[in-house]
Amino acid sequence: MNIIHSAIPDVILIEPAVFRDERGFFFESYQRQRFAEIGIPFEFVQDNHSKSVQGVLRGLHYQIRQPQGKLVRVVVGEIFDVAVDIRKGSPTFGQWVGDYLSAENKRMIWIPPGFAHGFLVTSPEAEVIYKTTDYYAPQWERTIAWNDPALNIRWPLENISPIISAKDAAGSLLVNAETFEYLP
Repeated sequence: MNIIHSAIPDVILIEPAVFRDERGFFFESYQRQRFAEIGIPFEFVQDNHSKSVQGVLRGLHYQIRQPQGKLVRVVVGEIFDVAVDIRKGSPTFGQWVGDYLSAENKRMIWIPPGFAHGFLVTSPEAEVIYKTTDYYAPQWERTIAWNDPALNIRWPLENISPIISAKDAAGSLLVNAETFEYLP
């Protein structure tokens, strides 16, 4: 397993060891002890699976209570995945990192609690699977605007308008959003 620390050190890109032969491939997508060794000692309590078509942009989502850490991977297609640090007092508060995750590259991204998360589908369709460290609690779910100018996220939209939900279209600007306190 290859570990890549992003520009925000708490967000980790994981490249699993993939074993290929004429039959196909095999890799461990999660193994608790190995993940604890690389700094992800969390217990996962829920798995989610979404399917979206090209141009769908989901996010930027988080839960202000029952915050969820997320281990994200793609099993069909490709996405541009984004994590935004919304921990006030953090040296990287308001900064974002993004990377391409795909069924082909098999990369995963660890997004710890205290971050907003979103993704853009860049292939004809994509299926995303992610583990969470806490349960979905819709009453605590919040959304930051995907196009907040203060964040200046460089989504690879290439002259297309993203397909977004009404909830995501009504997202708050970071300056008005409920955020977390940074605990070093």
